[in-house]
This record gives sequence, structure tokens and C-alpha cells, in this order.
Amino acid sequence: MSDPNSHGDFAVSPSVDIEVPESALAIGAHPDDIEFGCGGTLAKWARAGCRVHHFVCTDGSKGTWDPDRDREELIAERRNEQIEASRILGGEGRVSFGGWVDGELQCSLVERSTVAWQIRTVKPQVVLAHDPWKRYRLHPDHRNAGFLATDGIVAARDPLFFPEHGLSPHRPTKLLLWEADAPDHLETISEVESVKLQALLAHRSQFRSTMAIDDADDATVGQFEERMRSRHAEIGARFGLAAAEAFKLIDRL
Repeated sequence: MSDPNSHGDFAVSPSVDIEVPESALAIGAHPDDIEFGCGGTLAKWARAGCRVHHFVCTDGSKGTWDPDRDREELIAERRNEQIEASRILGGEGRVSFGGWVDGELQCSLVERSTVAWQIRTVKPQVVLAHDPWKRYRLHPDHRNAGFLATDGIVAARDPLFFPEHGLSPHRPTKLLLWEADAPDHLETISEVESVKLQALLAHRSQFRSTMAIDDADDATVGQFEERMRSRHAEIGARFGLAAAEAFKLIDRL
């Protein structure tokens, strides 16, 4: 349920391509948000040996325009779509779900504890997430998922937070935030762009509501792919790159 065309204006000349981490954890509000925000980056890293993990905060139960859609069936479908999308990207790590109700995600201590537990358990070198400080953001789940990622990192790194976990603290080395208003980092994705698109198309339940794809019209699939390729090219072209994803990089964690 991300805006696939959302990216900010670079305030500085960006850095390009961090060293491939041994492990990475992507935290998204809904199934498909991670693929939109950083699917190419994850596919590239997975191909280079990174162990990629997904954590999806909500159950995706409101991700439809059909008012008669069975809620439990939609939840199950979107969960399966996310697992398949992770497989396509090459992720061999955990695909975990917070299961909180779509549209009702909170940023309380309960949710923060769960995210910190995830970080302490999978021990990622890099965390990727929504930028919670994006201006004029309407969807509360995207905002709160971003804050859960940042707050979860702080809790996971400091030993006096949530000692009931019974786990050692863990401090990631970098945080990459997608949908940033002032991105300052690029990850090149030209070699894996098609993999990202395949992973996005695994989210068939979102064809109409998010991707403007008509199931009965193959041409609309091509139009969606072209929109995504144009967006990646637009981001990269400003800095002499064929295709890229943009992030705000925070490396003082």
C-alpha cells in the first residue's frame, strides 16, 4: 500500500551502494510495502549472499476495494503473497508478521517490544524501513511502522530495554529509510530490477487498488512495469545511474 512513485528531492550529492551486509531486516507496514520501498536493494544483496529478513507489521486486512471481501481470506492471501515475494527476491531469512490490524497500527511499548525482539533475534547489520518523518504522510500505518523501526533499534541496542526478552542487545550499523523527503543515498538496482518487479507482481491482491492493474488485461501489467522502470530510471539518471532506489541513510545508531 505504498505510493510506488514516491521519492524526495536530494538535498546533497548522495552516497551510492553501501557494502553488502551479512544480514538485513526490512520492516514494512503492509504486505508489498517492502517490495515497493527496497525490493531491488534486497534482491541485489540476497544475490550477493546477504541473509534477508522481512517483518510486516499489519495483517493487510483493509487492502481491497471490495467491501464484500472476506477478511480472513484476504489476510491469508496477503500473507502468502508476502512469503512468495520474499522468495522471489532471494530472501532466505525469516518472514514474520506482527499481525496488527491494518489501519490501526499503534506505536506503543507493546509493538516496540515486538520490533526490538525481532532485531535482537535476527541481528541485522542493516535495517530498512519507511521514513516516519515524511511530510504530509496520510497513512498512519506507514508513519507508525517507521517510528517502530527507529524506536525498536534504540530499544534493541540498549540492554535495559525489555530485559524480559532474555536476549543480548544488538546494534545495527545502518538504517535505510525509503520514501524520504531528503534522501542522501542510492542503491543501484539495474541488474535486479526485473526481480523486484516479479516480487511486486506476486502481490496479486493489490493489482487494482495499488498497481492499477486489470487482471483481465495484460497490457496494464506492462504499464505498471513501465511506470516502475521510469521511476527507477528517473532517480538514477540525475547521478549517472541506470536505475536506483533512494533512501535516507542513518549510520550513527
